[in-house]
Amino acid sequence: MNTNGPATHVTAAEHFATVTRRRFLRGLGACMALPALETLRPLTLVAAQPGKTVAAVAPRRMAFLYFPNGALQQNWWPKGEGKDFTFNRTMEPLESIRHKLQVIGGLDHRHATAGPDGAGDHARANGTFLTGVRVKKTAGGDIRAGVSIDQLVAQQVGHLTRFPSLELSCDAVRKSGNCDSGYSCAYQFNLAWRNPTTPVAPEPNPRLVFERLFGAGPAGQRREHLKMRQQQQRSILDFVLDDAQTLQRQLTARDKEKLDQYLTSVREIEKRIASAERFGAPPDPGADTPAGIPASFQDHMRIMFEMLALAFQTDSTRVATLLLAHDGSNRSFPDIGIPEGHHNLSHHMNREDMMEKIGKIDNWYMQQFAWFLNKLEQTRDLDGKSLLDNSMIVYGCGNSDGNRHTHSNLPIILAGGGGGTLQTGRYLKLDGVPMSNMLLGLAGRMGAKSVTQFGDSTGILDAI
Repeated sequence: MNTNGPATHVTAAEHFATVTRRRFLRGLGACMALPALETLRPLTLVAAQPGKTVAAVAPRRMAFLYFPNGALQQNWWPKGEGKDFTFNRTMEPLESIRHKLQVIGGLDHRHATAGPDGAGDHARANGTFLTGVRVKKTAGGDIRAGVSIDQLVAQQVGHLTRFPSLELSCDAVRKSGNCDSGYSCAYQFNLAWRNPTTPVAPEPNPRLVFERLFGAGPAGQRREHLKMRQQQQRSILDFVLDDAQTLQRQLTARDKEKLDQYLTSVREIEKRIASAERFGAPPDPGADTPAGIPASFQDHMRIMFEMLALAFQTDSTRVATLLLAHDGSNRSFPDIGIPEGHHNLSHHMNREDMMEKIGKIDNWYMQQFAWFLNKLEQTRDLDGKSLLDNSMIVYGCGNSDGNRHTHSNLPIILAGGGGGTLQTGRYLKLDGVPMSNMLLGLAGRMGAKSVTQFGDSTGILDAI
């Protein structure tokens, strides 16, 4: 169909056939999803009326990014309120993108507090973040949390994409053992919960994420295809090149440019993953580094951000979680002159030297987040807007003040326009509102209208 000519009626069957034929590039042992292209028609269309063109409607996406150990309060919260605010030290990297986000204060997770359970704030911070429930204090096999909001949304909209949801991590993956004062490691190392007793383990290896997004064939054959490509020293793009060239001849000028940028991005990621596999991490007698995980924490994080952006760009999924590091993480940051562990520093007891280092770590994490947001902002979506315009990206932690282990007034940033449904460019001050209320508001915007009660919610927060 010609997008420049008069609109014609499109049956569901005709539209489905067009999309399924052309949304993938195929080659020997490889299958590669395409970005949204006008020429191939969107997955969602506004019904054509006589004399009107068919309008592209881009889908909404939702992602949750978790950083550890709370935030240095005096460096986190902006000055001012509403549209009239100034970023504090921690959020300075977001200045160029401030019009596409909102800082939200006054959100609480009361079930992360000690209550009758005593110590274990890091495990509760992680386990409650997307579930809103009090997790069961146990280090055994009888773990119990709640269904996380991302999985509730995936249950209702996941059938529209290849993957109902995508779970990523820049940390280790642990499903058992005692990690925090009698709490199972399952709580700290997982954000997504399929049901109250089953967390959805995230993938930390960029190579495996890449193969999941662009691999071909059933699971039993994918490993052999990967070995074949490695042996032949050819990339996925090499295998699908003929199909890509054929497709290029059918596209409009704008779609050709978009496809070229997308393929170039995929090639660059392939090179970075291959480089990581070739050089690996510095010698560590304690453990082997899995193939594909860069030695640099920043490189690891940014590759995972790129994987997430590609998954959204190709409409492979619309729901995702990314655990940057588990709460209680004691990672050091020698690249920015901080050899001490993050968790140890977070208990600064108001010592100026330790607080200065925590401030640098908070700012470093924010720099990576800003990098990701700018990448989404620079990527055009089907409707001509940016991926960020059509996304809802929550960046936050289940701990507020890492020094005191508090869980009220959580450090939360909501970035993206949500397809025009979110009020951006402001600092929203709330007062003692359950974070579950905000999560319900996001779920509704994703189309999960039937989810009206969640965790400790007292209503749906529409003020976002």
